[in-house]
Parts: sequence; structure tokens; C-alpha cells
Amino acid sequence: MNSSINRKRSEVQVLWRDNKVSLGGGSPVVVQSMTNTDTADVIKTSVQIKDLSDAGSELVRITVNSKEAARAVPDIRNQLDKMNCKTPLIGDFHFNGHKLLRDFPACAESLSKFRINPGNVGRGEKKDTHFAEMIEIAMRLGKPIRIGVNWGSLDQELLAKRMDENASLHNPKTSDAVMKDTLVESALGSAKRALELGMGKDKIVVSAKVSKLPDLLAVYKDLYVMSDFPLHVGLTEAGLGIKGIVSSASAISILLNSGIGDTIRVSLTPQPGGDRREEVYVAQQILQSLGVRAFSPEVIACPGCGRTTSTFFQELAQNIQSHVRDCMKEWSVKYPGCENLNIAVMGCVVNGPGESEQADIGISLPGNGEQPVAPVFIDGKRGPTLKGENIVSDFKDIISQYVKQRYGNASPTVRKG
Repeated sequence: MNSSINRKRSEVQVLWRDNKVSLGGGSPVVVQSMTNTDTADVIKTSVQIKDLSDAGSELVRITVNSKEAARAVPDIRNQLDKMNCKTPLIGDFHFNGHKLLRDFPACAESLSKFRINPGNVGRGEKKDTHFAEMIEIAMRLGKPIRIGVNWGSLDQELLAKRMDENASLHNPKTSDAVMKDTLVESALGSAKRALELGMGKDKIVVSAKVSKLPDLLAVYKDLYVMSDFPLHVGLTEAGLGIKGIVSSASAISILLNSGIGDTIRVSLTPQPGGDRREEVYVAQQILQSLGVRAFSPEVIACPGCGRTTSTFFQELAQNIQSHVRDCMKEWSVKYPGCENLNIAVMGCVVNGPGESEQADIGISLPGNGEQPVAPVFIDGKRGPTLKGENIVSDFKDIISQYVKQRYGNASPTVRKG
């Protein structure tokens, strides 16, 4: 793949009242996530959506798999509106989506976008009928859709047909190669069918997710070359913890660095009782590390070694990272541009002063055998020296004052997603 590939695709807009999120068309790559609550539980689902939104998820997908879930969607949307949460909601439909959208019109109206999986909308003639019914409802309400194919629920009739055709060839492909080709065919064939039914190209997003990195790269390269639909990118079933983070970051980064991808989701399996927002933070960090988008000031910190004393510098780095992230909801409105701020928290004199001088604001904490003082560097120049029990609060105050002075004269802006 070529890093010079142009990212620009057709533009799709996802709306909720006065909030507009643009996918493709040269717009910034959009971060989205998905709830793991029972959608029928209005309060729990609303709270989690609000948490994901506050963390930076610009679109949130919810499961709509039953009458109870469909009935709850308007109440969830109303609850979010009361909480001043304008994040558009995506309805995730499988098997019975045509019935739920038809029987619960308020559900369809409250959603900003429908995700349709062509692998499980029905079999035989019913597949075409059910798919057409969902497309017609989306068109009537002006809702965009995502044609979301997944290797774990790929259209089995289509796959069996392609496998049989491949087996009859003189030089057949591997079954893995046939599966990848079928994923692309299912996604683009369904998108083509939606166009034939009258849906505009400006209403269609496409994805084809797999769980192995090499397969994902091959599939999305084909999707990119063979169409100009906005592409939703993510590694499905990425897994737990470090494995899930590294696998997702590797796959998404390679694609984004090749110009492929208009919206991303990091599909992490959370620990029991874990923080669902982690997948949002990882997605943002991928984009920020690549220089694609900036969301929050970067905190640079050394890894620690035998020269560093105690875990204080590690705790300070974590404390400062959490602090600026919590402040960003206010700062992003009052101090546009502050997301590009660089902060260094270093643990000894070896690299501490140098790294701190290179950052916008840096602090060099004392290491083993060094005097118990912490010089602060501001815009490359040595500033105040901190010591004692108030280093954390004093450094936070310095950061806040710097943000106010440097970015306070900028005109507030509204992020378009």
C-alpha cells in the first residue's frame, strides 16, 4: 500500500438536530464506539452513551435486537437530550432489523444511522425483501446506513457458491483468499443494491471486518480501490488488554497511514467491570500518534530506570494526563488549539532537562542522588523550581495558566467531527 493514497472519499453526514458529523469527503477521521449495556435499560444505556461521548466518541452505536430495545431507543434519545448530549446514535441491526424498524417507527426516527449486516438479513428471496425494506425506511427518513460485513457472519449462501466455483478451477485459490474476496463482494454488492433501490451515494458507509491483521489490510485495500464509499475501519474481536490494543493499533495505523479509513472503532474486550471508555482513548491516541488528529495535550514521560527514585514521577505523569483530559471538555471550547500542547514529566537529570526544554512545558524531577528540587521549563526556558509537598498542584496551576495565556486569545470553535 502507498502512503500517498488520497484519503478523500464521498461524504456522508450523520445528523442529530444541530450536530453534524461528516464521514469522508476529506473530513477528519471520526472516532466511534459501541455500548455494551442492555439497550432496554434506558438509564444504564444513556449513562454509558454520555460517558463515551464525554470521552470523545463522536458517534455511538447501540444494539437494537428486540422489541424491548427498539421501544427504549426514543426514551434513550430523550434522556440524552436532557443531559445535553447531542451525539448521534447508530442502531445495530441483525436478523430482525426490518421488523423492528417497521414496527417501531419512533425508534427509526430517533436513530441517526442504521448499521445493516447483509450476512444475516435473511436467506433466499427473503434476504432481498428484508434488505430492501430497511433501505426504504432509511431513505424515507433521510438516514444514512453502514453496510457492515463481518467475517463471522458472512453470507453463507454467497460464500458456499464462491467456494464451489473456486473448487472447479484449474488453479483454485486458498479458502482464506476466497473468504476475503467474498467479504468485499458482499459489502460492495449490497452497497450497489442500495443504490439501485434509490439510496444516494452520500448516505452509504461500508465496512468489512475480520480479526486477523493481514486479512484486514488485504480486504480494505480492495475496498478502497474498488469504491469511493467512506470506510469504517476496525479489527473485530481484537481481544483483551494489551493484545487487543496492540492488534487494533497496528491494523488501524497501517491503514490510516496509507490514507485508508474515514471513521474508526477500537473493539476491545473490557475486563469485568472495566471502563468502556478505554476503546475511545485508544482510538484517539492512534490518531494523535499518527498526527492525523489531536484531541488532548500529549504527556511525555520517561520509562524509569535505576537512576529514578520511587514511583513519584510515574504517578505525576498519570495524574497530569488525567488532569488535562478532564479539563479538555472546557478547554476545547475556551482555548482552541490547546490539544496540540506538549507536556514532559521526566524522572532524572539525564534526559529530564533536555526533554523538558523541547516540550511546551516540562518538569524534571529529581532522580537517585539528586537534590530534591524539580525545575520547570516553559517554552524552552527554565522557569520556576518546585519542591515540597505541593509539586503536583503547583505544576497543574502552571499548566492551566500557560493554557489560558497561550490559547486564551483564540476564537472558540465548534468541532465538526
